[in-house]
Amino acid sequence: MVGVTQLHDIVYIICLESSAVRRFSTITHQRLSDIDVKGLREPWDIAGCDITSQIYIADNGNCIWRVSSDGVDAEHWLPKLPLDKISPWTLSLTSSRLLVTSILSHRHQLIQFDAPGGDKLRCIPLPDYMFPYHAVESPTRTFILSHFNSQLNKDQISQVSTEGQVLRQFSGSVDCAQHIAVDSYGNIFVADSGNGRVLLLDAQLSLRRVIVNEHQLNYNKPRRLCYREQSGRLLVVLDYSVAVFDMLCR
Repeated sequence: MVGVTQLHDIVYIICLESSAVRRFSTITHQRLSDIDVKGLREPWDIAGCDITSQIYIADNGNCIWRVSSDGVDAEHWLPKLPLDKISPWTLSLTSSRLLVTSILSHRHQLIQFDAPGGDKLRCIPLPDYMFPYHAVESPTRTFILSHFNSQLNKDQISQVSTEGQVLRQFSGSVDCAQHIAVDSYGNIFVADSGNGRVLLLDAQLSLRRVIVNEHQLNYNKPRRLCYREQSGRLLVVLDYSVAVFDMLCR
């Protein structure tokens, strides 16, 4: 499994090299009918937008698909023109703004789109040494990203401005931190996959605590995250399953 999101009361899951999007009810916990996105070749990440009632799927390095919550409508959404190159890697949604990590040749950047219409809002250039894994928009309209630092030869969590200036970095150690999530207070959840845990950082990128440890994950590696603040539910993608944790009491 390579991605999970929740839209209203349905969880959507994508798997590597499969055009099928699996659906599960959060109310009955029963599996619903799959959505088959014909033409989807290499799904790599997924995000849902409550405002548009659509899910967005990154087809690794190729395009972004937009699919209605019931699967009736599916379209090759971005890029809009054949000559446009976005090379999508991972996705996140804040309100109606879709944030895409883009790896185009040696130019690494974040691109933000308007989710309803697909209009490009801004491009955020990243330093040459940053290879982005995943990024989210913070409540202060800066961007938090997990990335590989080629100068230091290690993974990091950093905060950058809308101009791509590095504002601060997490001083702790992470390994293969491929996915993150953020809440309305600026707290950051980090899937520290290499260390088999999920971290909780504050808005200043200081460690608050290990919120899910390797024992709770049965020694599986956390790959992707989806946090629903309204319910306090954290969905964690493992290799062959999705674990659900209640964060309200934490």
